[in-house]
Amino acid sequence: MTLRIGAEEEFHVLDVESGRLVPRARAVLDRLDGPGFTTELQQSVVESNSRVHGTLDALHADLASARRRLDAAAASLGLSVVAAGTVPLADVTSRDVTADARYRRMVDEYRRVADEQLICSAQVHVDVPDRDTAVRAVCLVSPWLPPLLALSASSPFWLGSDTGYASWRTMLWQRWPTAGPAGCHPDAAAYDAALQELIRSGVISDAGMVYHDVRPSAHQRTLELRICDACPRVETVVLITGLFRALVRDACDRLARGDGPQCDGHHEWLRAAAWRAARSGLEGPLVDPLTRRAVPARSVLEGMLARLRPALEASGDWEAVRALLAQALADGTAAQRLRRAAEADDLLASVDLMVAETRGATAPRAAAPASRSTAPARAQGPRGVRGAGRPGSPRPAVKGAGA
Repeated sequence: MTLRIGAEEEFHVLDVESGRLVPRARAVLDRLDGPGFTTELQQSVVESNSRVHGTLDALHADLASARRRLDAAAASLGLSVVAAGTVPLADVTSRDVTADARYRRMVDEYRRVADEQLICSAQVHVDVPDRDTAVRAVCLVSPWLPPLLALSASSPFWLGSDTGYASWRTMLWQRWPTAGPAGCHPDAAAYDAALQELIRSGVISDAGMVYHDVRPSAHQRTLELRICDACPRVETVVLITGLFRALVRDACDRLARGDGPQCDGHHEWLRAAAWRAARSGLEGPLVDPLTRRAVPARSVLEGMLARLRPALEASGDWEAVRALLAQALADGTAAQRLRRAAEADDLLASVDLMVAETRGATAPRAAAPASRSTAPARAQGPRGVRGAGRPGSPRPAVKGAGA
């Protein structure tokens, strides 16, 4: 049985000279032909939707192609696009919401939470046989989602400061009233009843505002992963997709055998495990889903890989996922790479690295020059952000987590 896959990626839109977040998503979208791209709550974000695929290779090619198209459209406007949970340089305002009645209502209701939704995620869809299976599979896959968050962690900076976290996007995202673990439900009817109860409470207005870490899709016969940061490297998205497909396959197989969820009703540790993954990514411990104790991240992920080998082999993903995971563990998180770039130079160096990795560069970045050219970035070839926008302007330094 082939469990088809798809992914949604969100991208920040940056001014190419200053490296700052700008509300120009509509201008970028107007330069793109054909379907596959859309707006988000904030005008500074573009969303890309892949086609449906049977193999990781096909998904990789699709995502890489979409990134090239998006980059070309942005570059023609003096802009760059970045796939990362947050970007270092941004301004919070309530004025830059996308012109849409639903989005306007969200801003009016959630105020500062919506204003600070200057974040991007990567979401993965995997086929399931039916909605009942999707709902019951949630309980089986949920303990293994924090390690996927750790792999994706790419948001150490927020409003010019180093937060001390690998995924500050997670901290911002968890302020929404329905964000976090989904809980367990015996079937689709029970799950849908819980959703309707939330809507009747007035806290959310529709099922699309259920922001659980994983959820049955409201419009497709898929299970949707929602816990991850957007990833600068497309290979990270492919790795996470391969692991999530294996989790879903394993869960479906267990349910078909009657080996269903053995839920103890305690989900507090899942939120704590997600916090741990957001705090330290791959560079510290994770909560082991089996023992619920702190274990080095490498051990958790290598154990996860071994546990999922039969499911990975059934999808033809074993070799690819094993190689991609080995590379991810060797390189560390995007958060670590971005932090190192900023510490070696400044925040614009981390923005440069975000842009380069989003474009497909995976080699270690050479040390930045002591002073950057102030020539317009569009004249500088593949580099993303050069100079602070005008000669002699101050360069943004990193403020520490305690600043």
